Amino acid sequence: MGNRKKKKPATLSDQLRHIIEAGELSRYEIAKQSGVDASQLHRFVRGSGRLTTDSLDKVAAVLGLRLVQNMKGS
Repeated sequence: MGNRKKKKPATLSDQLRHIIEAGELSRYEIAKQSGVDASQLHRFVRGSGRLTTDSLDKVAAVLGLRLVQNMKGS
């Protein structure tokens, strides 16, 4: 019963979309604070657009995120 694992999003982009959707900041506020175009961020979150690595870095900084390597089996 309790051994069910929650399925995590497969890609970094999927994970970022999930964090944006679940977070407290609106897409508009994230765009405003990061300097990323709001319509581009909206398309990214919907899955119909992409962000540059520079834009991804800016959005991650606003959300307080950092990339951490998770070694399997550790």
